[in-house]
Amino acid sequence: MLRKARNAMKFVESVSPYAMSTLRGANRAFTSHDHDHDEINAVIASYNVHKAVGLDRRFDPRRTMSVIREIGADVIAIQEANKRFGERSCLLDFNVLERESGLVPVPVDGEVQDHGWHGNLILFRNGKVTDTHWLNLPGIEPRGAVMIDLTLEAGPLRIIAAHLGLLRRSRAQQIEAILSLTEPEDGRPILLMGDLNEWRVGSRSALRGLEPTFGPLHASIPSFPSRFPVLALDRVLAKPHNLISSVELHDTPLARIASDHLPIKAGIRLKASSCKMDAGASVKAA
Repeated sequence: MLRKARNAMKFVESVSPYAMSTLRGANRAFTSHDHDHDEINAVIASYNVHKAVGLDRRFDPRRTMSVIREIGADVIAIQEANKRFGERSCLLDFNVLERESGLVPVPVDGEVQDHGWHGNLILFRNGKVTDTHWLNLPGIEPRGAVMIDLTLEAGPLRIIAAHLGLLRRSRAQQIEAILSLTEPEDGRPILLMGDLNEWRVGSRSALRGLEPTFGPLHASIPSFPSRFPVLALDRVLAKPHNLISSVELHDTPLARIASDHLPIKAGIRLKASSCKMDAGASVKAA
């Protein structure tokens, strides 16, 4: 990842200031013509928090949580949420997140001490989780994905949050493993989101295997590096793909320095659930 950052910054330094300003204003949002923007009834986001270490090399979880609050999502998939070594406990204060953002974590395997799975964490508000799966992904590096069935006030969703590997061959294998989780019995819509570590498109892209289920994959927004994003590493994909009304970069002064990735967020349109939600149980792990 450090090599990718250096290569991206070399590209940035090689172009003129005018070209840089033009590029910076391009490809920062996508809006579907299938929906009116007013129809959006849930906001979904993905954010690689870089273990709460910013571009200033400061470890500052409070700053990370401030960016999460800025985003204002109903569901957000976090990557690199855990310490790399030792107990690998989560770096974020869940009491502060709930108090300031209304977000609560999906527990991993019933363990309240560590809510991350290979660094993947899902936070949500005003919903009920009815099923959870934790997947070890194939490849040289230790990678994983989290799948949940979630019912929001706007309706039911299956969410798969993942952080794919740095090697193209590993990413292709990991995508095959993820696709085995994509068919819910009740036919609810599916969102796949996270740092997919793939910026290529077309025949060279490891994401080609996703196209039959989540395609087309054209709505990519550069999110890395955060100071001048040129690589579309972070994605929110949907089945059906027209579930997504808009995708945009969350680009604020705080977000630009808090991590090497900028968050992305998507507005989606879900049918209102006909079932009344159980107010007494906001989280139910399978």
